[in-house]
Amino acid sequence: MANPLRGSALDVAIDHPDRLAGIPTTPFLAADIGGTHARVALMRAARGESHGAETLAYRKFVCADYPKLSELLRAFIDAEVQAPVKHCVLACAGQPMGDEVANDNLAWPIRLSELRQVLALEDVAVLNDFEALGYALDGGLARGGRHLCGPGTHGHGPSLVIGPGTGLGAAARIPGPNGGLVVTTEAGQMDFAPNSVREREILAHLAPNGGYVEFERIVSGPGLLTTYETLCALCGESPKHTTPEAVTAAASACSDARAAEAVEIFCASLGSLAGNLALAFMATGGVYLAGGFLSSMFELLAHSAFEERFLHGRSAHALLSQVPVWVTEHGRHGVLGAARWYLRRNALGNAMASERVA
Repeated sequence: MANPLRGSALDVAIDHPDRLAGIPTTPFLAADIGGTHARVALMRAARGESHGAETLAYRKFVCADYPKLSELLRAFIDAEVQAPVKHCVLACAGQPMGDEVANDNLAWPIRLSELRQVLALEDVAVLNDFEALGYALDGGLARGGRHLCGPGTHGHGPSLVIGPGTGLGAAARIPGPNGGLVVTTEAGQMDFAPNSVREREILAHLAPNGGYVEFERIVSGPGLLTTYETLCALCGESPKHTTPEAVTAAASACSDARAAEAVEIFCASLGSLAGNLALAFMATGGVYLAGGFLSSMFELLAHSAFEERFLHGRSAHALLSQVPVWVTEHGRHGVLGAARWYLRRNALGNAMASERVA
């Protein structure tokens, strides 16, 4: 079926980049706002690269150190920005809903009108943080990963980026003209489906009267701690660890059987989720597991039941065995992806305006 946008604005954006006017050539803010950390950069459009962005300054912040986002951004502006900046793009955990971003894992409410007013911004654009990572998949995010399972080469076709951290995010990138299309999801809010007797016991403990338990209740940093504490309760033991990092450290050192079991359940459940999403999106281009949390426990993940659970069974096994899975540290890539999305959005908007004038 023909693309309804071909011959119109998208055609202008792809085939005639010289006709695009008004793309921000002056610096703009790009920020990746997670539940724990915020990464902020001063960016500008890169010369000679379609929708490419150049980083002029970059800093990483702890969200809890600031009472609201406007003060965190103000700290960056005061330290790094010499001339007034009027444009900003935010990649946020959660989904934009009118003037706000809906997510329970953010350190504070985010209101776009407040940011515009307090920081004297003309434009504040928002996208999901994993949507931003999807736009970074055609750059360094995909090239810098460690191979986990499946073919050892990067595939073709739709690809996925999935990341457990303070919450659990995922997005799909569909190849196509002008960088393709990125589809954001709320996969972390899907119902958790236990695969083993032990996982059924955990689910029963978390929801003794039945009801909804989301995947990120198990597959996230806080979810790992929840699983560990639940296993201790099921075994009549008192928890020894109070952070996800302490649980993974104990599992790595083989010093705590409950911690080791919690990590195994976490990895196996992540495999099930990744396999489900790979089937849903036919992700022959690969699955990229993003985040410092997974990078720090790569060896535990590599020796876990992740691959077995990812592959599922029967006919699904044949397809999923051809899907490469990589673990990558997303670092600055969320900021870069947000900047690429912002430049692309403006390019398409200006192309549409140019078409109307013509």
